[in-house]
Amino acid sequence: MKSFGVEIPFVSHLGFTLHRMEDGESELRYEAKPEHLNSFAVTHGGASMTLLDVTMATAARSVTPDMGVVTIEMKTSFMQPARGPLVAKGRLIHRTATMAFTEGTVYDAQGKVCCHATGTFKYVKRLPVDGRNVNDLKVISTD
Repeated sequence: MKSFGVEIPFVSHLGFTLHRMEDGESELRYEAKPEHLNSFAVTHGGASMTLLDVTMATAARSVTPDMGVVTIEMKTSFMQPARGPLVAKGRLIHRTATMAFTEGTVYDAQGKVCCHATGTFKYVKRLPVDGRNVNDLKVISTD
């Protein structure tokens, strides 16, 4: 398992694990806990969207790991319920000096597509908070 490079409390709470972050691509894995399910006993759409958001952000950051990213826009389509262990794959489609255009897909254990998203992210610098030290978490939430 790889490191996201910064501590992301919500991602830790959900239990996402990073398995790939290189060359404009990412792969995360996630198995919803009972408290992450909806009333139909499948992964809540909000948890799936968070997984897609983090997967796309990680793909964007893979080419500039010293930068953070913030989500500008995201469009999600749900194809079928997300059950069991999930694998999310992200890809950086296009990049400018300040923006990343990405896509991400979540697959179930049988390899079927559960949901897909496209997203736009803005690259942001992590700035010193006291004139000397960089604080990865308190300047701006980037992941």
